[in-house]
Amino acid sequence: MLLFLSVPQPRPPGARTRSGAARVVRQRRRQRRRLRGLLRGLRGRAAAGGGRPGRMALCGQAAGAASLPSELIVHIFSFLSPPDRLRASASCSHWRECLFYPALWPQLRICLRVSPAEQPRLEFLMRKCGWFVRELRVEFAAENSLSGGGGPGDGGGGGGADMGTEGEDGEALRLSSRWLEVLRVYLELVLCVLLSIRNNRNLQKFSLFGDVSVVQQQGSLSSTDLSRVDPDCKKIKQIQQLFEEVLSNSRQLKWLSCGFMLEIVTPTSLSSLSNSIANTMEHLSLLDNNIPGNSTLITAVELERFVNLRSLALDFCDFTAEMARVLTDSNHVPLQRLSLLVHNVSVMNKSLDNMPNDEHWKALSRKSSSLRVYLMAFDVKGEDMLKILKPSIPLERVHFDSYITCVSGAIVDLISRQYDKFLTHFILMNDVIDTSGFPDLSDNRNEDPLVLLAWRCTKLTLLAIHGYTVWAHNLIAIARLRGSDLKVLEVTEESIDFDQGELADQDVDPVNNLVEQVSLGLGQPWHAVLDIESLSVFTEPNRHFYREMQSFSEDI
Repeated sequence: MLLFLSVPQPRPPGARTRSGAARVVRQRRRQRRRLRGLLRGLRGRAAAGGGRPGRMALCGQAAGAASLPSELIVHIFSFLSPPDRLRASASCSHWRECLFYPALWPQLRICLRVSPAEQPRLEFLMRKCGWFVRELRVEFAAENSLSGGGGPGDGGGGGGADMGTEGEDGEALRLSSRWLEVLRVYLELVLCVLLSIRNNRNLQKFSLFGDVSVVQQQGSLSSTDLSRVDPDCKKIKQIQQLFEEVLSNSRQLKWLSCGFMLEIVTPTSLSSLSNSIANTMEHLSLLDNNIPGNSTLITAVELERFVNLRSLALDFCDFTAEMARVLTDSNHVPLQRLSLLVHNVSVMNKSLDNMPNDEHWKALSRKSSSLRVYLMAFDVKGEDMLKILKPSIPLERVHFDSYITCVSGAIVDLISRQYDKFLTHFILMNDVIDTSGFPDLSDNRNEDPLVLLAWRCTKLTLLAIHGYTVWAHNLIAIARLRGSDLKVLEVTEESIDFDQGELADQDVDPVNNLVEQVSLGLGQPWHAVLDIESLSVFTEPNRHFYREMQSFSEDI
């Protein structure tokens, strides 16, 4: 039983009557006015230099924000977001000194465009935080304007078809010189990062990403141009030595991730790690499709030291059958996340003969029932994909990105049949120049492969398509089959096509009907992607894969 007691509050003297209460209110108002006047007088006297310092300490500088102890300022900063901390630190020099207290910046994530303007900012930030930060994630990317327009035939700067070969060569030379400047700045920024953390023994997670390569009509401008920027390879060797120094000085490193860094990581880099650090490493990601010839960034013998590895990301051609056998040994903890990059450059230079067979994948799945695989394929031929897609791979995410070689409907159908119990993410990207000739996956087929994918893969939560013809009625069928379980459905407007019957019906607007039916099927508002530049999955596939791989590996 609960008892609620009401205790009467004592009334101040003289407030027993209504007139007495009004008298008390008037007295309090007069007291407040006197106090305000007294404070104004003290402030005016302090500004004029009068008064004794001892009395002014309560209302002068000693009572201001600058007089707060550093520990209290740091405690206040701990409740603020990084942008708010920066704004608050502008109040005075004392607060600026407290801004970079180590406890406030255990994690530092930097995303930079490779440009000279970013260099002083990066140098300042790394000088302040590089020696103590525990988690450092840095992403470099070239300016979109470089990889976008400005190529031959764009019509900019007087360039046109009438200029002939000389105009095209001049434009190609100008584009190449701009990219050489990007690579030059890129090397300086990487040097800045590595120099600042070379003696950081608190570093636990270190992640580097550098997407500064681009495919143009003139060819690939990537690591081959480094020789023109750094003819004697002095900076490259210095960067490689600094990277090995960071690894050798580490005492708590558990997460190492390096992707598309243009030969910064070498096949001998991991040997700099001590056995104690290698034995406790939980995540390892080494992705660099610019490694020449048959070189690999890690061997099966080196992998034997990483007995506590829970997530791994490698070039598919580097993941051999011997590595799969090492990961199934009893002294290794079960691997839970495996991200593999299949690039046409690697497939051309390396052999697929040493890749794991179906029995190896079965053994890996028996070792770890929670193992999931993330596969991304760049311009890989259909016959090579048929060799790669073993039935026992626990494939959860697939990302196809093409510039020349398109994915066939047979590949999509094979994926939907073999990985129906695991598949959650499916991305299909074809970056062709001529938008009038998108390939049709349902050509000469009774059922559309994308509809079959949505029907068979009951765990599908993300579907993104660009550069392939998606018929409106098939898109409606996909939305109805998966319903609200399909959290993300991204299809570009130019990829959607309509039957002649839908276009001939004058009473129904086919576009509005499509939006309405898909929204109804998904149980949420839906629209086709009008601006492809708004989604990194279509415009920056390398960056998207790297970020998704990071979250995929962290989600254990």
